[in-house]
Amino acid sequence: MCGIVGILGDHEVAPIILDALKRLEYRGYDSAGIATLNDGKLERRRATGKLVGLSDLLVTDPIRGKAGIGHTRWATHGAATVQNAHPHVAGPVAVVHNGIIENFRELRDDLAAQGVACQTDTDTETIAQLTAQALVNGSPPEAAARATLARLKGAFALVFLFQGEEDLLIAARHGAPLALGYGDGEMFVGSDALALAPLTRRISYLDEGDCAIVRREGVQIFDTQGKMVERPITEVAAANAVAEKGNHKHFMAKEIHEQPTAMAYALSHYMAPGAASVELQGAQIDFTDYDRLVMVACGTAHLACHVAKYWFEQVARLPVEIEVASEFRYREPPVTPRTLAIFVSQSGETADTLAALRYMRGKAVLAAVVNVPESTMARESDLVFPIYAGIEVGVASTKAFTCQLTVLAMLAILAARQRGELNTAGETRLVQALEAVPGAMAQALTAEPAYGTICWELSKAQDVLFLGRGAMYPLALEGALKLKEISYIHAEGYASGELKHGPIALIDEAVPVIVMAPSDALFDKTVSNMHEVMARGGRILLLSDAEGLARVSDGIWQSIELPHVDPFVAPILYAVPAQLLAYHTAVTKGTDVDQPRNLAKSVTVE
Repeated sequence: MCGIVGILGDHEVAPIILDALKRLEYRGYDSAGIATLNDGKLERRRATGKLVGLSDLLVTDPIRGKAGIGHTRWATHGAATVQNAHPHVAGPVAVVHNGIIENFRELRDDLAAQGVACQTDTDTETIAQLTAQALVNGSPPEAAARATLARLKGAFALVFLFQGEEDLLIAARHGAPLALGYGDGEMFVGSDALALAPLTRRISYLDEGDCAIVRREGVQIFDTQGKMVERPITEVAAANAVAEKGNHKHFMAKEIHEQPTAMAYALSHYMAPGAASVELQGAQIDFTDYDRLVMVACGTAHLACHVAKYWFEQVARLPVEIEVASEFRYREPPVTPRTLAIFVSQSGETADTLAALRYMRGKAVLAAVVNVPESTMARESDLVFPIYAGIEVGVASTKAFTCQLTVLAMLAILAARQRGELNTAGETRLVQALEAVPGAMAQALTAEPAYGTICWELSKAQDVLFLGRGAMYPLALEGALKLKEISYIHAEGYASGELKHGPIALIDEAVPVIVMAPSDALFDKTVSNMHEVMARGGRILLLSDAEGLARVSDGIWQSIELPHVDPFVAPILYAVPAQLLAYHTAVTKGTDVDQPRNLAKSVTVE
């Protein structure tokens, strides 16, 4: 979750590191810090809260040096205090860390037995103290770092900076991502390419277990066996170098409005030129090779899998099991050779999903649906299906979600065609329905001013329910998740038919009920559930198209009209009002939309 930067440069590195950390702040914003070497001596500055605190500190108390490391923290061990902020320093070594050291208490006990007292509540300080002890005992920096790495259990991406070593960083990864950037007489280390892109376009990624000895003129990389290896250097597109808000107040608002373009761009990579049919440009797949799909993900990506289950089963007649990544491998589920395992993640680095993928290696064919084709998940999969959403900075996923849905829908259509469940005309109809969604999204966004009054009322609620039937049920779950994430209002999503099996006990005039109901074959049943709510004094906010709203005009509290689309693609379109409701409610409440409390964008710890 935390963000890491390391630089061996030709210029003062503190402002460069700070700028890179700003691009990584989505990974954590509990505290931040920088350590540099100034005439060979370690200097350090740390501050709690967002990076603006560290930025202010560096104005009043600047730090110098052309070699340094930086960190923005999402707290795992210990509160968000200056004392617990990274970098951690012990004697002549400074360390920044992303991950969790599972055996840190055991290691701390060993240090205590040697008379070494830790000063923080963090697991990371243990790494610094162990390395410092090895240096005291006569080991050179590289050997000291390796000795420490050999004792660590858990997940980590680490960068070490050593006093007196102006031309040395040591970087290592195990279970958390780390990238290297190659400059002209300069070298860079970062949690991802986004942090390094303005500094260099030449990027490589450490593999699992790699340890890198980084110097200005290059890097030596050693694998888990201690063998020197080379990792491929790729060119990062210049378009990926900068993420700005533009004319929008928040990244989330910008990313909501980018969805029509992002979806159209994703579609273009999965369509045959000049034809309304699915054509893969990269990884090839034959769905007749599989009897079932297992889809694994976390959070919003998990809800995208819920929608895709309806598509694959209804259109392709292919059974689908959906798994929460954090629980999947603990069940030790049986898998047959004719199982395709699909792992969905925006970053491609989600720790629980990556662990599930590794559990399935050798048991099934592995496919990754990711936004970062260079990510660990993509590199370790047999098949990769990029979603082409572009940079997404807001913690609450928006365009990544709709692009995940877009790609999964195209794969479901392909599966149906290959399995003989969909003829040419049927494929054309569904692909054309998908092609119509970007325009419908753009139209839905023009109604944004209408959300103001509604969200003013929602902001007063303590509890909100979302209801949906069929493929709209996962959208009800997603709407509730979005509202919880950024407005901090308790919200739950339910299948409409489940209302009478418990949740209806919550209904009164203080609990708004948001119903997601396009005018499809399930609409009348949903209307019956709405009447059950209204009969108990509940307030209904109905999201539907013109036909649906015309059929239910009496008794509802508020309504939002959406364009009519084919029921197959309705879940993609209805993500937009779910996002706008959450966004404007959060803005009304004054919460931090882009960086909600306790959350981080890329969850790289279990």
